Amino acid sequence: MDGVIIRALSGFYYVQTASGTAIQCRARGRFRKTGETPLVGDRVTISETEPGKGVVETILPRKNSFVRPPVANIDCMIILASAVNPITDPFLIDRITAIAASQDAESIICINKTDLHTGDELFDIYQAAGFHTIRTSAKTGEGVEELRAAIRGKICAFVGNSGVGKSSILNALEPGFMVKVAEVSEKLGRGRHTTRHVELFPLGEDTQVADTPGFSSFDIEKMDLTIKEDLQYTFPDFMPYLGHCQFRDCAHVGEQGCAVLEALTEEKIKPTRHASYVRLYNGIKEIKHWERKS
Repeated sequence: MDGVIIRALSGFYYVQTASGTAIQCRARGRFRKTGETPLVGDRVTISETEPGKGVVETILPRKNSFVRPPVANIDCMIILASAVNPITDPFLIDRITAIAASQDAESIICINKTDLHTGDELFDIYQAAGFHTIRTSAKTGEGVEELRAAIRGKICAFVGNSGVGKSSILNALEPGFMVKVAEVSEKLGRGRHTTRHVELFPLGEDTQVADTPGFSSFDIEKMDLTIKEDLQYTFPDFMPYLGHCQFRDCAHVGEQGCAVLEALTEEKIKPTRHASYVRLYNGIKEIKHWERKS
């Protein structure tokens, strides 16, 4: 049978088949030999060994796949951020948008908890950068319908730092999710990891959303970014200036005659965006070709 992995937990893969039944599966041993790992969102073929149980036989071709969050075939990353406890570092957002772009996935930025803080600075940064940016609040309902319309018909992953309100927004989109929510620590300014695994939920007939564990860290080594020369193309706010630098191999870091740096000086590119690009570029530059994941 064919199906889609909707949950991965403790070595088991829960595969939803065309009939709507979820089959609890183990992966064939050969996956360990080939280095393949089934992911939530994967389209797979399975064999049923007994009623309700089976094994994953093959992983069908993927549109994309991500190391963190560990998901596949994602159309859109919903990146939740907040300007109030916990405060989101723009660099975290920029890392995720770059990863999404490198995997041909759209990014939507949700400035959450607007009932506590409007998040104008974050909103302005990402709206100016060309991202679909939405203010949301699970408490007041602000932006929930706009978000619902933006993700309609897509397979989406909800990501963000711990405590930013991913589970609350999922519950606002569909109360039937009953996703567990925890209070944010006022002392530490971060939330507990209430989501322990990745799970794909249906939202209407044609939309699926994945709730993922919050990020407490996001190391360069775990990123699925491309080679440093291609990083520039993952920043949409750089696009009008690419190809207009004095030097063809311009890295847009500190070179003379750089059109991106000129746009930065003229405030056409936000300083945090360029700072993130430089930080990512320098990090990727240190990774040797043979150290990269295939």
